[in-house]
Amino acid sequence: MKHKTITATILAAMAVITAQAQTLQPAPRLVVNITIDQLRTDFIDLFSPFFGSDGFKRLLSQGTVFSDASYPFAPIDRASAMATINTGTTPYYHGIVGAQWLDKSSLQKVGCVEDKKYPGVYTVDYTSPHNILTSTLGDELKMATNGAAIVYSIAPFKDAAILSAGHAADGAVWIDDSNGNWCSSTYFFKSAPKWFSAVNTLNKIQLPSKGIKLTDKTFSGSQKYRNFKVSSHVNAAITDIALQCVSGNAMGADNTTDLLSVTYYAGAPTEQTKSQSELQETYYKLDKDLARLLSSIESSVGKQNVLFVVTSTGYFNEDNSSYDQYRIPTGIFYINRTANLLNIYLGAIFGQGRYVEGYFRNQIYLNHKLLEQRRISFNDVLGRCKEFLIESAGVRDVFTSERLTTSGNPGIERIRNGYNTNCCGDILIEVAPGWTIQNEDTQDTFQQRASLIPFPVIIYGANTPAQRVETPVTADRIAPTIAKAIRIRAPNACSATALK
Repeated sequence: MKHKTITATILAAMAVITAQAQTLQPAPRLVVNITIDQLRTDFIDLFSPFFGSDGFKRLLSQGTVFSDASYPFAPIDRASAMATINTGTTPYYHGIVGAQWLDKSSLQKVGCVEDKKYPGVYTVDYTSPHNILTSTLGDELKMATNGAAIVYSIAPFKDAAILSAGHAADGAVWIDDSNGNWCSSTYFFKSAPKWFSAVNTLNKIQLPSKGIKLTDKTFSGSQKYRNFKVSSHVNAAITDIALQCVSGNAMGADNTTDLLSVTYYAGAPTEQTKSQSELQETYYKLDKDLARLLSSIESSVGKQNVLFVVTSTGYFNEDNSSYDQYRIPTGIFYINRTANLLNIYLGAIFGQGRYVEGYFRNQIYLNHKLLEQRRISFNDVLGRCKEFLIESAGVRDVFTSERLTTSGNPGIERIRNGYNTNCCGDILIEVAPGWTIQNEDTQDTFQQRASLIPFPVIIYGANTPAQRVETPVTADRIAPTIAKAIRIRAPNACSATALK
C-alpha cells in the first residue's frame, strides 16, 4: 500500500511537470536589443502627433513600457551606457567609465575600444572589446549555446557597436569616420563575410549631393561622414544594414536564440543648434525606421518568435552657451590651472616634487611612486587635496578614491558606481550645475549634468503583455531580463534583478 501511495505521488508530480512544460512558452528565436542614443521621453511625447502607427506608437501601445528608467551611476555617456545595458552592471565592475580615459602607465588618452593588436576591416582604426572587464549578454548566449547562437551588433559609432557586441560576438559593424564605409575589426572578422562585403559594394553610405549641411556650413571629405553619423539621415542606413545582417546570417531561422544589437541616434543633427525643427525631423525619421525594422523582422521571423527591447543611453548633449545671457549661474573650472596650484600646495607641505602626475576631465592622478619613495601617507595626501580643492570656485564636492571605495554612504553610490580603480583618477571633482570643466592645454571640455533625462525601457513581442509600469527601474536590469527570457544565465558581474 505504501509503495502504491509513493507511485501515485510520483505520477501526480510528473503530470504537473508535464502540464507546466506544455504551457511553457518557447524562448524567442531572435532578440533585437535596440538602444537609441540620447532618446528622451519628453521628445517622444512632443513629436508623437507626427508619428505613424507602426513605430513608437506600436511599441508604447502593445509592449510592456517601464516609463521611469535611469542609470545607477554618474557620469553617463554613450560608451558607459552601452556597456551597462549589455553587462547588467556599472562601470565600477565592467570598466567602461566613458568614451576615453587617461592611461595610468603612459598618461595618454585612450579610447574605450582602442586596441593596437587588431587592425580594422574597411577602416584604419585598431579596435576590440578587450577593455570590457566582465562578460556581456552576447558572451553568455554564445557560451550557453556552445557557439551556435548568432550575435551581431550594428551602430553608427565604433564604441556603441563594439561594446554591445562583447567578446564572443560574430561581428560588430559601424560607419567609418573617414570614408563612409561600413567597417569592423579583425578581432571579429579575419576577412569580411560575403554579406558584409556586399553591403559596402552595393549599399555604401549615400550622402545628399552637397554633403550634410549643418548651420551655415557644408562640409566635404571626412568631416561629412562624421556629421552624417549625428544627422537625421543615419537611422535609415542603420535599418538597411540591420535587415541585411538578419537575412544574410539567417538570424532567427531556427530554435537557437540569436541576438542583434542595434544603435540608433536621436540627438540633434548639430551640437551648435538644437532647434525644435531639427529634433522633430530626427524623431519623425527615427519613427519611420523603427516601424520598418519592426515590421520587416516580424514578417521574416514571426511576431511570436522575436523579442524587441528598446531603451536610451540616458544622457543628452545640452548646450550651456546661453546661461550668461539669461543670468543663470555658470562658470568655467580650469582643471590644468587647478592641478598646477595643487602641486605647489602639496610641495609646500611635503617638499618640492611632482605630486600631481596627470589630469583628465574632472579627475586628478597623483604620483604614487613619489609618495612611496618619500614614505608619505597616501590617505594624508588625499585629505590635503580635498581640503584645498573644496575651496575652489565652482566646486560642489570632491571625491577621493579612498572615499569612493570604502564609504558605505548611499548618497555617493551613483558616483561610486561610475568609478573604476583601473582607469579613473585618485580625485574626482564635482562642479556646480551649469559649470564646465576645461583643460586649456588640450581644449577638452567636460560638462557635468545632474539633471534627470527621462527615458523608457520598452519590451515588445514574443507574447509580451501590453502594460505600463510606473515603478522606477534602472537600465542595468535589461541584461538579466533578456537572459531570463531566453533562459540563460546573466552576465558574470550582474547583480541586478530582471524586470517584471
